[in-house]
Amino acid sequence: MTDPAPLDLGPREITCFKAYDVRGRLGENLDEDVAYRIGRAFAEARQARLVVVGRDSRESSPALQAALMRGLTEGGADVLDLGLAGTEEVYFATPHFDADGGIEVTASHNPIDYNGMKMVGRGSAPLDPATDLPPLVALAASGRFAAPGRVGTIRPAEGAREAYAKAVVDFIDVSVLKPMRIVVNAGNGTAGPTFDAVAAELERRGAPLKFIRVNHEVDSSFPNGIPNPLLEENRHMTADPVRAHGADLGVAWDGDFDRCFFFDGDGRFIPGEYIVGLLAAAFLEKSPGEKIVHDPRVVMNTVAMIREAGGEPVVSQTGHAFLKRKMRETGAIYGGEMSAHHYFRDFHYADSGMIPWLLVVELLSRKGRTLSEMLSERMRLYPSSGEVNFRLDDPEAAIARVIARYEGEGSARDDLDGISLDFGNWRFNLRRSNTEPVVRLNVEGEGNADEVARRRDEITALLQG
Repeated sequence: MTDPAPLDLGPREITCFKAYDVRGRLGENLDEDVAYRIGRAFAEARQARLVVVGRDSRESSPALQAALMRGLTEGGADVLDLGLAGTEEVYFATPHFDADGGIEVTASHNPIDYNGMKMVGRGSAPLDPATDLPPLVALAASGRFAAPGRVGTIRPAEGAREAYAKAVVDFIDVSVLKPMRIVVNAGNGTAGPTFDAVAAELERRGAPLKFIRVNHEVDSSFPNGIPNPLLEENRHMTADPVRAHGADLGVAWDGDFDRCFFFDGDGRFIPGEYIVGLLAAAFLEKSPGEKIVHDPRVVMNTVAMIREAGGEPVVSQTGHAFLKRKMRETGAIYGGEMSAHHYFRDFHYADSGMIPWLLVVELLSRKGRTLSEMLSERMRLYPSSGEVNFRLDDPEAAIARVIARYEGEGSARDDLDGISLDFGNWRFNLRRSNTEPVVRLNVEGEGNADEVARRRDEITALLQG
């Protein structure tokens, strides 16, 4: 057999790379040709010889994954195929199999006509947006690929899910768990089969938990809508079963289940920033003095809980690549974002949607309290507006109107991620999304929910002109 020859596909504009991930519209800027180019470029630019690949439950994902894997193997890399798997299973399997990188084909919570990829390097380290992504994008766009010397192989990643399930359950002490009824809503996305593996591992260890499964079967048509529990109109699908079954809490996931969302026993949705504070305090109880990384959008409760628990808060730019880098730089034990991404030092500094609910169940069992009892007072002390998204004709002009109105009021300004203005007893963050064409607003305060609502409406009017 002759050695593979160089390949010249010709140039193509590649516009599906965002700040740190691939996200594109099918048939517009993401198709099988682009997926092949990305695979071929990843193998060559990263000098990868073994790559873990998984996919979410979207109808378009199998074909994109096949093209991606063909590009990887024709670029000289061997592929371990996870098949249908969550993003965090790629994050786990990459170091588990000592691979040079990992790629998940997913568009997470984006509309059904989108897809994308999340990529990591050796040890599940995020790719640096400034140094790692540009050469990869340039190579994919050029279409000119060097001869790889060999064609790689594709084989199943045997035992990956079982090893993953054991690793996430190892985060808790199953012996302290109290009997609980928990509603779990997979949203017909990727979470169902992986959750079943985790539940089986819990049962094997004697966990006294009963699960009520909702929208559990994988269905690429998403009959109940794209799984995104952050949307208020989707929350009833978890809240209603919690109330109907008298459950202790509810858990729901997005499409690739790297985010999980919580509902208390009354079916009340718990915003992500309060879970960040709760998990931070739980880690600090076991490991005092550790650093905790958080994003800059909603910070008051998080920083207060970290300091009250004797930890050190560290702020990071929003987004998984930035949070992970900051955690690695500081050695932080845990990091969290209000968007329900939670990162763990002992999970290769990666985010997981399965570990958080396990930790919450363990915490409630240890404390003998409900989720509502743990968080209602925190939500009263530090009310927040929830994230408000705007699609604006002229985002720069709209943001400028807001800054002109407030910056002279003796506020402290921080431009780490978007613009944050802090007025002492209230603050707001205004930023453009890294993955969507929207401007996001968050307002929070100390003990006065009416004032937070008033400021939210005031800023909304300015943004909308």
